[in-house]
Amino acid sequence: MKMVRRSEEVRQLLSLTPQEVIQKSGNRLHVCKNLKALHEKFALDIFNELKRTQSLNQEVALILPIGPVGQYPILAKMINKKGISLENCWLFFMDEYSDDEGKALRVDHPLSFKKIAKDQFFSRIKKGIKLNEDQIIFPDENNINMISKLISKVGGIDTCYGGIGIHGHLAFNEPAENIANTDPRLVRLNDFTITINAIRSNIGGNLENFPKKAYTIGMKQILNSRKIRLYCRNGSPYDWANTVLRIALLGESGDDYPVTHIRTHPNYQIITDYDTLKTPKIIL
Repeated sequence: MKMVRRSEEVRQLLSLTPQEVIQKSGNRLHVCKNLKALHEKFALDIFNELKRTQSLNQEVALILPIGPVGQYPILAKMINKKGISLENCWLFFMDEYSDDEGKALRVDHPLSFKKIAKDQFFSRIKKGIKLNEDQIIFPDENNINMISKLISKVGGIDTCYGGIGIHGHLAFNEPAENIANTDPRLVRLNDFTITINAIRSNIGGNLENFPKKAYTIGMKQILNSRKIRLYCRNGSPYDWANTVLRIALLGESGDDYPVTHIRTHPNYQIITDYDTLKTPKIIL
């Protein structure tokens, strides 16, 4: 897949009013009132899928992100209230940071995605709720070469839930040639990802010690999911996601923004809020 020259395209996309973006995107876009409503919808979307599969006594396999995370406390409350079992759930988390030697961050590391999932989701689920911890998968040095086969063994991914990175990465599938055909692997993060993630991590701009590598599920596994639901939001005072939202929805497909490859998928939708849908104050 070619890399696309984006500058003029981005100017045109950013000049669209929010209503024009909505009209051009059709049912591929769902707009929430605000960030709180987006997190509530995210939680409800996952909950409804869990509830439906439990009623049918079926297994369900999901890809889940750490980013956004505001949905997880809400989801835990829903699960606790209705007593939904997670016993038949396979939960494949998108990614996990690694140290320079290729070892995934320990669960006690402040940036560990496993720690965040535990704090925001799993520790909030009541003890009576059935949960098979062997079916909660974070990619690491021990399982990275087995994840693809495990996904196939459980019948494939029912839904990939995720966020979108500043230059269109899904999980840590950053711009690269032939990105759509990648499998789970250890990647070296590029400077864009390191910088934006460091800014949002409460570490005082400590670029020197921010993780430079990560384990990630592949784009192939994401694109082979039966459904794709992406929740694109700024979630901060910075309007960092407004451009990538419009590229994801309406830009030309190319390896320079991996998210654009979802438009070959028959069942995808992007969920955002009005803040992220705004036209930027300044268009360069």
